[in-house]
Amino acid sequence: MSGETRVRGAPPAWQFAHLSDPHLSVPGPLGVHDWLGKRALGYLSWRRRRRFEHRTEVLAALGADLARDPPEQILVTGDITQLGTPGEFLQGRRWLETLGPPQRVGLVPGNHDCTRREPWAGTLAHWQPYLDGDGPRTGSAFPSLRRRGGLALIGLSSAVPSPPLLATGRVGETQLRELESLLTATGRQGLFRVVYLHHSPVPGQDPWRKRLVDAPAVAGVIARAGAELILHGHRHRIRTATLESQGRWIPVHGTASASALGHHGEAGGYSRYLVLPGEREWRLELERRGYDGARFQSCAKLEIRIPRPAQDSDSAAQPACTKR
Repeated sequence: MSGETRVRGAPPAWQFAHLSDPHLSVPGPLGVHDWLGKRALGYLSWRRRRRFEHRTEVLAALGADLARDPPEQILVTGDITQLGTPGEFLQGRRWLETLGPPQRVGLVPGNHDCTRREPWAGTLAHWQPYLDGDGPRTGSAFPSLRRRGGLALIGLSSAVPSPPLLATGRVGETQLRELESLLTATGRQGLFRVVYLHHSPVPGQDPWRKRLVDAPAVAGVIARAGAELILHGHRHRIRTATLESQGRWIPVHGTASASALGHHGEAGGYSRYLVLPGEREWRLELERRGYDGARFQSCAKLEIRIPRPAQDSDSAAQPACTKR
């Protein structure tokens, strides 16, 4: 996708990138109450392993790669912090500013960003311009909606505190009701709908202790209202799945951690997307880029053809994927 030129008079194309789970922050000293709860386990995990795996030099290489061919929009699906302490949110804000202004960078939080209930003003409020959708906020920040050309970028928060040894998430009934309305309205407008959240919404895809608790309910909304692409992070690895909606199969893509060296799993990675509209279908071009120890480079390219809802046939068909 890098350096691609568009033919004059061709339909418009919309470009965006997806990255997740940078775990970039360095926790400060823990308070007494932190040592009595879940944060103590997270701190010990960071001291023993995570600080050696999630590295600022990998994030710097990712930032340089994005800067060489800036996408029109960047979507970040959470876990910017290690423990979700107030001081880490300031570190996260400074990193978000290196990616771009809030109009170009959309963010949803992850479970690490919500390890314990904390006042909004001292935590997520530092990221509020990146969490927000278009227009003024009314009520809850989620779901958020950003319209960018022919794209409808819809952010969900699955970040809720969970007991020790669990990394579960939940979207909740309030978000689900609004999500169904947003998907229905933007679908009628003919927009390419991208839903992004931290946990995978595919029921049964994740272990019990790391699952999205209400994944079946999220999948049910998608089945009724439709979408064109769903993005998530959480497991620090590339994953592909589908959800069915009205005879169509919707791609569900997970990505690797943006900052991982690869000593304990997949090395750092992110994805770039290009959406090209047609009368009966969209053509989605995907490029996965990964860290090779010094820089990010192209790892794989795929083309996915996604039927428009109005052109659906009576029989369900998987999206056609072609290696490039």
